Amino acid sequence: MNSILVTGGAGFIGSHIVDKLLERDDNNVVVIDNESSESNIEFYKNKKAKFYIYDINNLKKIEKVFKKHYFDYVFHLAAESRIQPCIEEPYDAIKTNAVGTTNILYLSNKYAIKRVVYSASSSVYGNKNTLPFKENMRTDCLNPYSISKLAGEDMCKIYTSLYELETISLRYFNVYGDREPIKGHYAPVIGLFLKQRDNDEQLTIVGDGKQRRDFTHIDDVVLANIKAMFTKNKIAIGKVINIGTGVNYSILEIAKAISADYKFIPKRQGEAQETLANIKMAERLLRWKPKKNLMNYIKD
Repeated sequence: MNSILVTGGAGFIGSHIVDKLLERDDNNVVVIDNESSESNIEFYKNKKAKFYIYDINNLKKIEKVFKKHYFDYVFHLAAESRIQPCIEEPYDAIKTNAVGTTNILYLSNKYAIKRVVYSASSSVYGNKNTLPFKENMRTDCLNPYSISKLAGEDMCKIYTSLYELETISLRYFNVYGDREPIKGHYAPVIGLFLKQRDNDEQLTIVGDGKQRRDFTHIDDVVLANIKAMFTKNKIAIGKVINIGTGVNYSILEIAKAISADYKFIPKRQGEAQETLANIKMAERLLRWKPKKNLMNYIKD
């Protein structure tokens, strides 16, 4: 039986990974999550998993979990995960996303974990790269969030090259779907728009709405994580891999597909104008392709 740790496993993406892992009887799943995300209305707990409400910044506490459970694999998703809150509190971003990630890698190496899959971010591409974004492009961090997530990526590479800990980093492009956070003004846009529509409120479009995003369904992201964790393709080890669709939409397009009642609010600092993933590496190394389409999801 596999013993698997999922950090951030009570949140949006992490809870879906937990559920997927527990569909098989040969996985024992443990979750570490401090339940601090302000965008979550609720946290999701599969009764078959063991939960610890710990902070990954507390090395002594999380080491007790590693000692107790003898993990084989680690999915690391725990993070300060919104751009604007990280701009407001940059110290928290660096502490959790850089130092907290290093804590997980340090313990994974110390306790002989077979592989760590790290949830990285496409925000590291910024505005200076040409579309579509490829993994070998230079980084262009526009905010403390992207800097901190890039630091986590770099630590994964170091732990692979220096300590021979197997890591794979997945750069997510905007993830949407069931359980998406919808609380507050900084919640992800798809869930926020749908909530505003259901509450008979005007959709709030940031800036002019011409910014474009590559949106990836949660089911596709979960499948990418599973494939990354259990792939036998050793060429993938130590790599950073885009997880997107290769298609993007403007925020205005999405708003119009959801409701005719919308308004514009001020532009935000530190956000990219456009994202679009080149996913050839994911196709080649992980045998992964996205299956879900955003506009079909909105219609359904």
